[in-house]
Amino acid sequence: MNFDISQIPDRLSKPRVSGLTMVMDKGLSAAEVANFMDIASPHVDMVKLGFGTAYVTPNLEKKLEIYKQYNVPLYFGGTLFEAFLIRNQVDDYISICKNFGVGFMEVSDGSITIPHAEKCGYIEKLTQHGTVLSEVGSKDATNIMPPYKWIELMKSELAAGSSYVIAEAREAGNVGIYRGTGEVREGLVQEILTQIPQEKIIWEAPQKAQQLYFLQLLGCNVNLGNIAPAEVLALEAMRVGLRGDTFHLYLNK
Repeated sequence: MNFDISQIPDRLSKPRVSGLTMVMDKGLSAAEVANFMDIASPHVDMVKLGFGTAYVTPNLEKKLEIYKQYNVPLYFGGTLFEAFLIRNQVDDYISICKNFGVGFMEVSDGSITIPHAEKCGYIEKLTQHGTVLSEVGSKDATNIMPPYKWIELMKSELAAGSSYVIAEAREAGNVGIYRGTGEVREGLVQEILTQIPQEKIIWEAPQKAQQLYFLQLLGCNVNLGNIAPAEVLALEAMRVGLRGDTFHLYLNK
């Protein structure tokens, strides 16, 4: 860091296995990626090219190469996996990931229904080709799962080989672990944590109030996802108590 200041919590160093910041790139240009990485790369652990944007992104290889120069892992959004799956093109999806040098893969079922045993089979298959993240929860706001079901699915997907399970929230933070207002479903979150190790969960938390909730609940090394590129430094400052929301969190009383 740029100077010494006392009573700053210990952030794990990169490459880290918890305390992750996963960023959603919904369409940055190659030039924007270069600028973004120049300022934020020390605080970015992985980047998701949101939903199916990789398909329509011009100069995709150039853009990916910049992320790779900064040793930031990236992956295509789970919606792209689902688009290949529903067209019976999973092997094509694997080939595309390999061709573009994308070593992380997301398995999700937020837009289509996949029998869970089958989903776990895809997780097992993809672990032979890269690091797998699997998303739990639906993008359909009317599909409300009870806590025991979240726990059951997360356990199964971790057992199938997922390195992390992602708690669904969409890019807006208004479904899954959140109510339509963006409010955290606290009972759900806390029940999940009784049986799933926190370091294995990436909580999608695009809104500041959601990030604050998890920092207060689980500390500065909680895994947070769907962070906007422009919010990475603000989040890192909040993680270590250098933003008004967490200013008093780590001070000695």
